[in-house]
Amino acid sequence: MKLVIEGSSGYYTQRGESQPTIRQAQTLAKAYKRPFALFFLPDIPRDFQPLQDFRKPGAKPLTTSSIFIIREIQQKQAWISDVNSENKEEKSPFVGRFSIKDDPKNVAQDILDALKINPAFYKSENPIKEWINAAEKNGIFVSRTSFIHSRLKLDSEELQGFAIADPHAPFVFVNSEDWNAPQLFTLVHELAHIWIAESGISNAVEPNLTYKDKFHPVELFCNEVAANALMPEELVFSFDSSSFQNSEGIFQVAKQLGVSSFALLVRTLNLNIISTFDYQKLKKQADISYADYLSREAEKKARQKEKDKPGGPNYFMLQLNRNSRLFTQTVLDAFRGGFIEPTLASSLLNVQVNKFQKLESQLNR
Repeated sequence: MKLVIEGSSGYYTQRGESQPTIRQAQTLAKAYKRPFALFFLPDIPRDFQPLQDFRKPGAKPLTTSSIFIIREIQQKQAWISDVNSENKEEKSPFVGRFSIKDDPKNVAQDILDALKINPAFYKSENPIKEWINAAEKNGIFVSRTSFIHSRLKLDSEELQGFAIADPHAPFVFVNSEDWNAPQLFTLVHELAHIWIAESGISNAVEPNLTYKDKFHPVELFCNEVAANALMPEELVFSFDSSSFQNSEGIFQVAKQLGVSSFALLVRTLNLNIISTFDYQKLKKQADISYADYLSREAEKKARQKEKDKPGGPNYFMLQLNRNSRLFTQTVLDAFRGGFIEPTLASSLLNVQVNKFQKLESQLNR
């Protein structure tokens, strides 16, 4: 077996009579700050091209955490893309179906139709799960995490999401550091990237009237698609106009649609439901409400953290979300069917083989 190691001048391999154990490879991965799977690849990995950076000017430089998760997802995506290609699986019909020259409303409606989602009738109070399930049922892999390990976490100001628009295996990543409403907007924004075949990295995804001219045209387009998909014009107009006259009304409508108050305020302004004066007034109120919300959430997380001790968050659920449920199921099926070696399955999922049953149990929850 070859141990693949990345050096300053590229990748090199090391051969020996004894192969590294899973624990040794995990130690190497932490020491070199590289994805665990890298150390068990059967061959030198392909030279992944950097994803296009669609982030706004002045964004924080990508640090170790962001580079780590991008490489990890690229490796998972490359593996499943090769598998699907070799098995002559049908290409995703969504990748590149539209371009930036098309009407964002048409792209948004196509996403809703393809995924069979109606934002007027979510089945739960957590619509992001419905969107993820619908995307993965249609062959789009969705990874969501903010946690690499205890000392390496993702910063949402640095990276909110990215998309790999490969017709053999479209992959979307969402940074889960933020709360669910911004995550949902990021998810649909990244799906728009898939629909127009524009792979790349995003941050500051939610609509913002400030410095709008500094955003990349692709980002502005994908924001428009997400706004139209999550807050369709006819749906927004169906609410009583009094709902948009105070911050409480805005919050209630936003909660029903699964978006943030900020996103809804921008949408109602763009639809001429509220004036610029009203927007500025309500935005100040929303800022205060949001600060209160963050304070309550911090307290809630602290209580939950105390409650979770000593075990902490469920490791297998974290890995399941990080790998994507669809990817996890695909790898487990390949392993159970004898199509891939245990070591490869373990490295792809970052879970020891003897723990696969615990990981699999999370898939049914």
